[in-house]
Amino acid sequence: MRPMSNAAMNAPGSAEANSSLGNAGLRIPGQPDMWAFVMFEALIFSSYFIVYMIRRAMAGDHFLPAQEHLSQGFGVANTLILLLSSWFMAGSVRSAREGKYDIALRQVLLTAACGLLFVGLKLLEWSDKIGEGLTLSTNEFFSFYYFLTAIHVLHVLFGFVVLAVAARELRSPPRRSQEIVETCATYWHMIDFLWVIIFALLYVMR
Repeated sequence: MRPMSNAAMNAPGSAEANSSLGNAGLRIPGQPDMWAFVMFEALIFSSYFIVYMIRRAMAGDHFLPAQEHLSQGFGVANTLILLLSSWFMAGSVRSAREGKYDIALRQVLLTAACGLLFVGLKLLEWSDKIGEGLTLSTNEFFSFYYFLTAIHVLHVLFGFVVLAVAARELRSPPRRSQEIVETCATYWHMIDFLWVIIFALLYVMR
């Protein structure tokens, strides 16, 4: 779905473009289909989180010692990286609205770079834990740890495809669509939001 013609997107000073920018604060950004997907994903992850908290409440004596093996440094670093990536992505949406497509494209690429760094650190953390003999089958806490973080990494990997779509839209004048860029940003912000909850549950909550 494209909210305006390509010509309008390529002429930020036109009446249609200005109308789109003027209404940006009066509508939900992005496509409704993406918001439906985000709500569905939030429901699925919420079920995971509820099961984790129930099991933790029932077996807290086993969860706490296992939790002590996690590195707060890795958790904080990954959280800051994803927050920075969301900041870049929000900046990209804002730049695109202002017709600054070159800047918007660079901000999408910086978002992707943060995502790659996040995945790299997560792989390093997994390697570190496995090296300590802490695997998926070690205990219930680490079963949750590997499951939640792995499924989140899969979402980040798919997020690279989403960012590639945003980059393509920004790079090619005939294809530019503010709605598509906002839709891609919506998905990426969902990844960030889910990680913050995972970080709180696995690394912070005692």
